[in-house]
Amino acid sequence: MPAVVLDWLKTSAWYKLVETYLIMAQTAIPRAEPGFSLALFVIASFLMIWRLGALERKGLEGTVLGTVIMPYASGFSNLMFAFILGRTSGDGAQVLENCLVNNVTNLTLLIGFPALVWSLTVFPEKQKPGVGRIASRAHRLNQLSLLLTLLAAFFFTGVLWALARDAAIDFSDGLVLVGLFVFWQIFQVFDVLKQNVYRARSLHWSLLWDVILVICGGIGVFQAIERLVTWIPRTGPGLLVFSNIGWLSGLLMVLPNALLAFYYAWGKRADIVYSSQVGDGHICIPMCIGLYALFGQIRIPAYFNLGVLIILVACLIHFFFISIFGRLPRLIGLILSLAYAYFVYKGLLG
Repeated sequence: MPAVVLDWLKTSAWYKLVETYLIMAQTAIPRAEPGFSLALFVIASFLMIWRLGALERKGLEGTVLGTVIMPYASGFSNLMFAFILGRTSGDGAQVLENCLVNNVTNLTLLIGFPALVWSLTVFPEKQKPGVGRIASRAHRLNQLSLLLTLLAAFFFTGVLWALARDAAIDFSDGLVLVGLFVFWQIFQVFDVLKQNVYRARSLHWSLLWDVILVICGGIGVFQAIERLVTWIPRTGPGLLVFSNIGWLSGLLMVLPNALLAFYYAWGKRADIVYSSQVGDGHICIPMCIGLYALFGQIRIPAYFNLGVLIILVACLIHFFFISIFGRLPRLIGLILSLAYAYFVYKGLLG
């Protein structure tokens, strides 16, 4: 742009108005914290959930959507939290806290509470009149895909426990964890491609636009988390201090997962409720923990074994009831919700 035109723009009334607005915005935003960052986090999360619903309507089945697409939307905040702390040499135990809280919440409260309120039935024992063999086969395929996803969560958590036996997770352990996650995602992508070939179906080009909007929502989530991490005081009384950021961030970042779980449970899509929550857990264990370990070593906190035990037992409970009964009973949903309350009490309040 010529210098004369640039000088003219700088002296114009519109330029001065925009400049004044930007200065006011930069001054007002710090005063609005943490409200501005929380609002940005919620709006960006809603944007991702909105377009994820569009992806489902355009041909991505529930289990595929929950396993391949949704984890990157709902779990993007956890991934960015691990990256930010790793890049700034933050405490790795806080990343581990964040991931344990996230996974325990997903597998207990965010599946158990919807089951308690709406009932989660993946493969109903009694089909509705008029439901044919094709619909029954679709239920069975969703059930098998979900069981495989639960086995993967159990396996990933077991590998994490084995790598942490020496009371630390280092660079080599991080390579193993990230490698496991990458292999799992490649397996999922090839499974989607295989299903498309089997059904002689191609995905619509407009899916790219929806994926771009999901990415934009992820960027908004990243900015909100970075602001919140900066805003939280380093020292002080109470729970709202930086030493508890692992727990605080873990509780905050389950909000998108909660919206997904409640929305799809209300819509009677138990397969998406399950696959979205379990798939989001794959982002945390092994990906987020492995990502931070590539930057620095993670020390193992005292409640690590309790968190891992709850995750493993929850995976086995879900696997048993989905494989045998095709649903999660309301009583088990209540027990899982109470187990989550006990975990939070022991780790944060106890």
